[in-house]
Amino acid sequence: MGTGLGAAVAAAAIAAAGIVIYNRLVAARLLVREAWAAIEVQLQRRASLIPNLVEVVKGYSGHERETLTRVTDARRRLETASAPGAAARANEELGSALERLFVLAEAYPNLKADAQFGRLQGELAETENLVAYARNYYNGAVEQYNTRAQTVPGLLLARPLGFRPAEFFAAEAGARAPVSAALD
Repeated sequence: MGTGLGAAVAAAAIAAAGIVIYNRLVAARLLVREAWAAIEVQLQRRASLIPNLVEVVKGYSGHERETLTRVTDARRRLETASAPGAAARANEELGSALERLFVLAEAYPNLKADAQFGRLQGELAETENLVAYARNYYNGAVEQYNTRAQTVPGLLLARPLGFRPAEFFAAEAGARAPVSAALD
């Protein structure tokens, strides 16, 4: 009888540990999803500023069609990106296109002085900071989740129960610095 009781206690302890591990994996996965949603919100905010910025620039430099097209195409790719890696690549493309747009603005002093352009430029700079914050938060959540899912004891439940590693939101190797929206 004592052996049976000891086995029952051991089984209950193992079951309780399994439940705790499972709940921690679920909580970490939910945190990753919530953090990804925060990135999507900031990327959408950024993308929604682009058409207004393009329209303002068109008014001053309508013949600079190639630059405006690159910005618009990069924005569309960012909006349709569904995975963190694709979103990171699209974000880099959009940043590069916007950098060209701001360089273009240097050639148009009236554009630089335009109040709406300045406001949009400021909002874009603020959004860049928010994207960076959301990216860091997301990557921290991914690190915590992946660590729980890929180390013992979590590994023992994660794989059999379908907990797959989450993808980091990372810039490509050799990616450039964040977009500078400041025009001197």
